[in-house]
Parts: sequence; structure tokens; C-alpha cells
Amino acid sequence: MISSDQPENITLTDAGIKRVQEGVAAAGDRSVREIIAKTLAGLEARHEGQIEPRVNAGIRRFVLRSLIHAIFRVRVENIEKIPPTPAILAANHLHHIDPLLLLAEIPTQPHYYIVGDARTLYNKWWKRFILGFAGGVIPLARIWKEEVAVIQAAKAGRQDLAQLAQAIEETVPTGGDIQTLRQIDRIVLKILATGDGMILFPEGRLGSNEGQLHLPLKRGTVIYALRAGVPIVPIALIGTHDLYWRKELTLRVGEPLNFDQTTRPNRKEVDMALEKLQAAILALLPTNYQEPPGTKLLRHFLNHMLW
Repeated sequence: MISSDQPENITLTDAGIKRVQEGVAAAGDRSVREIIAKTLAGLEARHEGQIEPRVNAGIRRFVLRSLIHAIFRVRVENIEKIPPTPAILAANHLHHIDPLLLLAEIPTQPHYYIVGDARTLYNKWWKRFILGFAGGVIPLARIWKEEVAVIQAAKAGRQDLAQLAQAIEETVPTGGDIQTLRQIDRIVLKILATGDGMILFPEGRLGSNEGQLHLPLKRGTVIYALRAGVPIVPIALIGTHDLYWRKELTLRVGEPLNFDQTTRPNRKEVDMALEKLQAAILALLPTNYQEPPGTKLLRHFLNHMLW
């Protein structure tokens, strides 16, 4: 139910090419591949009734909140709208800090899991150490939009990118492996069925502008909600696209969207639910967002620390 990013036209910068090079290295790193397989196997074991090791949600929230509030100013609106029962929290996505911000502010019951990009999660040893301890993450291996752009540029004649493009095609998973996608589907549905919740980003990628959604939204979020019979809680994250010291970040929660449960949702049901979700998130986003003026301390570091 989760698909990879679709090809799109993006501008390749030196920073973007460097990120691709690092991503290819992570894709070829045996320790990264092993922890992805181990994590998915552990979550799959949950499907068989085994207990999955994970840190207490209260401890997780305390640590994340302490760190984030020490660096940023955080504004939370209507958090009480998140139900105490299993739900899917669906938010726009502007930065790799978004899931950490959500986990720092949302209730600890139910315990929330996140589907995240595997290489962004595990490309550094300290990330692997922390996530190995904390748990709560479902890693999805997929190709990045920058990698797609490198392949397209190489085919269009960029000889300087030919070797890198070949390495991408030989090393990087596309995200379309049916067996893995079905495994993740089973894990997500089991999590919801056993009383826990999910945090999903239906754009399927990082957005590039505050106050906007990258459309069309991916269908997986509403399909999970329809099959599991749980509500979707729309959430707007505001201010996280460009980070700097003491910037105000806003987390705004909307009214839960409830749908009739169906084990085999048809196209019409999915499209109607997706339209409601899109409208709900858009209604929470600002229509005229302006970046605050002034000095932006630690901007480069904070924007790249989670790459």
C-alpha cells in the first residue's frame, strides 16, 4: 500500500548530488541492510504474537521533548482532538525532524509507530544505535527523488553522472518490491489491530513549500484506515521546512475523520476518503505563511543534522 516517489523534475545541486552519493553508500552498507531486515523481522514477529522490544512511550516523549524544546519554540494546538484509541495521524511533511516533533508532543497512549525512509533512518551509526534502543519505526527502503533525477540527467547526456546513475540502478531498492510492501502492510494492520497507532505522511516525500501539499496524496493512509476501521487525524506541521535556533514550530490538530470499515475498499471509497483527508490537512495549513525575519542562528546545522 506504500509506493515510492514518482519521477519528477528537480534541480540537481552539488548538495543534492552529495546526498545521493551518501545514499548509495548507505544502500550498499551491509550493516544498514542487516538492521532493516532485522527490524522488519522483529515487527513481523509481532504478527505472530511475539513481544517486540521497545522503549516506554513516556520516556521516548520526555527525551524528544526535552531536546526539541531546548532548541526550538513549540506551539501545539488542539492536541486533545487525538483520540485515546488506535488511530492514524496523517501530517504534511517538510523536514526529517517532523516525526520527532510529533512523537515529542502527541499522547503516549496508544503507542505510535512511524513508517520512515530506511536509509535516512539508518545511514549513520548514532541513528542506528538510538533507533535500535527506541524502536517504533517501520523502515521502508525506496529510491529518492534526487536519485531518480540523477538517472534522468545521466540518460539526458550528463556524462559526469553516468557512473553514479549506474550505481543507483545496481544498488538502491526502488521501493516497489511486492514481498516487502506486503510485509509492511501486514505489520501496519497488525499494529492497528492490537491497539497501537500509526503516524504516516501521505505526501510520500518531503514537501518544498510551507503551507502547501505535494499532490496527489498517496493512497496507503486511507486504505489502512478503511481496512483497520480506525479514524484518521489530520495534522498540520508549520515552520519545519527551514530550521534555525529558537524558531517557532507549530503542530495543529484537526477533527478526526471517521470511515466505515471495509476489508476490501474499492476505488470510489478510497478516492472519497483521500479527498476528505486532503481537504482536512489543507484547512489546517496557513494560506499566507511568511518566514520570520532576522538572524537565523545554526540554520545550516539544524537543517542538515538528520540527513
